[in-house]
This record gives sequence, C-alpha cells and structure tokens, in this order.
Amino acid sequence: MSHVPHELAEDFPEYADKIHDLKMNNAHFAKLADAYHHVNREIHRIETGIEGASDERDVDLRKERMQLKDEIYALLSAAS
Repeated sequence: MSHVPHELAEDFPEYADKIHDLKMNNAHFAKLADAYHHVNREIHRIETGIEGASDERDVDLRKERMQLKDEIYALLSAAS
C-alpha cells in the first residue's frame, strides 16, 4: 500500500495535457476530476492515519475512486 496520493496526471501520464484541457472545457469532466480528487485525498488521510475510518468506509471509498477513475478514463480515451 502506497501512502502517496494517486493524482490523475500520474495515473494517466499519456493524457496529462488532455486532463488539463478537459478540466478547463468540460464541466462534466471537471466535476468528475474534483470528485476523484476529494475521494483520493480522503483515502490518503485514512492511509496515513490522519483520519480514522471503518474498513467498510475504506472499501467504499476505494470502490468510488475506481468507479470515478473508470469514467474519467472513458472520457479521456474518447476525447483522444
């Protein structure tokens, strides 16, 4: 388990420019990216012990992050 937050540009380095463009020009993508960032930061705080969470909450957050990441990837690959 890594205690480093997963940033979209690091997860999808080949789409770094597209991520920036879509954040600026696509409201739906920007909303997804913001939600991903929020969930990702919460997971990071749990992993590092800054916040406590039940196992169920941790699993739910990880599922939510994966779902957001899948939807973000679909938009990125469609926009290329």
